[in-house]
Amino acid sequence: MTPPHKPHQENQGSRRIGMGFGEFVVTIAIMTASVAMAIDSMLPALPNIGHSLGVTNTNDAQLIIGVFFLGFGVSQIFFGSLSDTFGRRNILLGGLACYIVGMFAAAATGSFEMLLVMRFVQGVGGAAVRITTMAMVRDCFGGREMARVMSYVMIVFMIVPIVAPSVGQLIILYANWHWIFILLGIIATVLFGWAFLRLKESLPPEERLPLSVGSVVDGFKTVLTNRITCGYMIGLTMFTGVISAYVISVQQVFGEVYGLGDWLPIAFAATAGGIAVANFANGFFVRKFGMRRISHAALLIFTALSAVGFFYSLAGKPDFAIAYGIFTIVLMMFALIATNFTAISLEPMGNLAGTATAITGFVSTTAGAILGGLVGQMFNGTVQPLFGGFALFGAVTIAATLWAENGKLFTHPGDSPQLDPGAAHF
Repeated sequence: MTPPHKPHQENQGSRRIGMGFGEFVVTIAIMTASVAMAIDSMLPALPNIGHSLGVTNTNDAQLIIGVFFLGFGVSQIFFGSLSDTFGRRNILLGGLACYIVGMFAAAATGSFEMLLVMRFVQGVGGAAVRITTMAMVRDCFGGREMARVMSYVMIVFMIVPIVAPSVGQLIILYANWHWIFILLGIIATVLFGWAFLRLKESLPPEERLPLSVGSVVDGFKTVLTNRITCGYMIGLTMFTGVISAYVISVQQVFGEVYGLGDWLPIAFAATAGGIAVANFANGFFVRKFGMRRISHAALLIFTALSAVGFFYSLAGKPDFAIAYGIFTIVLMMFALIATNFTAISLEPMGNLAGTATAITGFVSTTAGAILGGLVGQMFNGTVQPLFGGFALFGAVTIAATLWAENGKLFTHPGDSPQLDPGAAHF
């Protein structure tokens, strides 16, 4: 049965953003999915790009993914305060413009070093899109409704990893890798036009914060002294490390360890499909069971299965069916964890959502990209580094979650109550 507050929250959010609930969810989802497209469409093309630009060490091709993650993470620290001061829409449009320039410039380059510079620029633009869209969701919705919206956003978001590698594969079959960047630049240009025409400002002028050193420091202090936000931010960092390690390593694991060749996009799409299914289920069940029950149970399953995969791989290369089954399940758990952890970490922040998203995004994406990159660089022709990294990241997240929740899992008073900024601080 639909809770009585659902129509009220949906209508309230629609009035603020100036579009219907469904259109808002799809718009935000496609905006964030464009960032995933910039990562996943590259996977089949990494060997081609490396060969074309004279890269001799195959592990160095991972930098095409890693540098994007780095630019995406480092720049988030600025966009939160800017969006809290100048509004979400202006920063979003500026980020899309930066992203478009980076795509077309990358398509024109013949240097690996310049390509990496443009990938960093693309990451910066993608960060502005991510910060502002997530802040818009928080502006319009709260509590379990926010988790529900984010779950539906993630369903559309995860359609991209299902199709993106196949798109990249088709492009390199019939054209050169430069056309991947051209296609992404065209898509981003269309999104810029849509945002300019349809997307209204979600943060009213009276709710904006003045941009000054003092206000920025106060905002950072509020975020970083909130135990719930910090604890779940640590967990998000670990799970950014999880997805970074997987995306960076998947071409080598499926391509070299298991020799899938042209089947790589299909194998990757199936795991991404599992993530989409998990997000759909989360959107359906989160209002009944709560964010903590779902994400904490998923965290325990993720860590246990990753440890099983690691110890199994110590005895030799696991059968593909076993390894692939574990990867699929743990990535479904990743979806449940990341979506709900994001909502839980932002909920205490109120109108500091932009700053909070920026800080949590900066820490989790930058540190997570570094951790994932370290796991990727440890690739030794086996699945041991990947499973071992997953198990370690899961264990650290369990400890951080216990700290955030005062030693208890699954429950919280009110299951994410509407806390004032600064509540539950330490």
